[in-house]
Amino acid sequence: MSGLVKPHGSDVLKPRLLEGKAREDELKRAEGLPRVVMQSRETGDLIMLGIGGFTPLDGFMNRADWQSVCDKMHTADGLFWPIPVTLSVSGERADALAEGSDIALIDGETNEIMGTMTLTEKYSIDKAHECQQVFKTTDSAHPGVKMVMDQGEVNLAGPVKVLSQGDFPSRYGDVYMTPAQTRALFEEKGWSTVAAFQTRNPMHRSHEYLAKIAIEICDGVMVHSLLGKLKPGDIPAQVRQDAIAVLLDNYFVDNTVVQSGYPLDMRYAGPREALLHAVFRQNYGCSHLIVGRDHAGVGDYYGPFDAHDIFDEIPAGAMETVPLKIDWTFWCNRCATMASMRTCPHEGPDRVLVSGTKLRKALSEGEEVEDNFSRPEVLDILRDYYSGLSDEDNVEVTLSGHSAK
Repeated sequence: MSGLVKPHGSDVLKPRLLEGKAREDELKRAEGLPRVVMQSRETGDLIMLGIGGFTPLDGFMNRADWQSVCDKMHTADGLFWPIPVTLSVSGERADALAEGSDIALIDGETNEIMGTMTLTEKYSIDKAHECQQVFKTTDSAHPGVKMVMDQGEVNLAGPVKVLSQGDFPSRYGDVYMTPAQTRALFEEKGWSTVAAFQTRNPMHRSHEYLAKIAIEICDGVMVHSLLGKLKPGDIPAQVRQDAIAVLLDNYFVDNTVVQSGYPLDMRYAGPREALLHAVFRQNYGCSHLIVGRDHAGVGDYYGPFDAHDIFDEIPAGAMETVPLKIDWTFWCNRCATMASMRTCPHEGPDRVLVSGTKLRKALSEGEEVEDNFSRPEVLDILRDYYSGLSDEDNVEVTLSGHSAK
């Protein structure tokens, strides 16, 4: 019997992905169905439904679930869930679709048929209400708010059958793993306690320190990198993947850490997204989630440790995965090592605060970066990436650098 945490809300994973003849038959049927074109975020959510990352959800949420998740962080039947998983279209497109009918779900960028859905409900929502509840702001400068406000005015609900994982398996190879695959890998390694390290950036010295703290506590760490869309100025997934790999190869003990990736877009929802990260990491088999400063934050919309505090506000037993809350981390010149507010007594100029924002800005402007900020092997990969950008790209990185940690 597995010693890993159970999937969220279920004894087993509940993937919605069809395979073999069932997939072939459904794909052929889908070609004759009315089509709904999905945005990138919706495609990522559909793939997560397909691979069991959103277990036990079976499709896109109806109005009752949307309302309950926004206001109470659980579905109408009581399942803990912190962020709505929805599909939207224009009012005109919604009017052409009949409840009870089946529709084909199309990736808006590749035109690939990604799945089918039985349409059980069409409903309009108060977008500003969703934004205020989930993002704690309605400011259109917030990238998550903009995403919601730009979506169609009618949501479509219903169970899905997923037919594709897009290009994630071919593009990212062994790094892209499903929950079933990560669970099998952890069991093969003999791990029962696993900490997930969420990242949308290459790992600098502070990230390395956080992962190593978790290794002292758990059997192993999964560095789980977002492979979907980011905001302008963030470092692409392939570059990030290479930078993480060289760090793990040179600075971590064998059989203590694995690199993996998942297909979602970033929502930048701060504390609520930290909870979502914990929920789906439970499905991937992780008992812990590393939560550092400004987890999943953007700009100054959230306090540095709001994502810590929100875990204290949810009901006991809402999920099995628990947070590893870690304070400010930095390089201390007097300690001559990485440290945190809880371990280092020194102040002011002795502390070198490390962040992805500072690293991106320094590299995009051609500044020198000290080894106490990031490992030299990582810097070589990042410098090579930035040297290939145009001046216009580097200006975009510099301007956007203030808004994401």
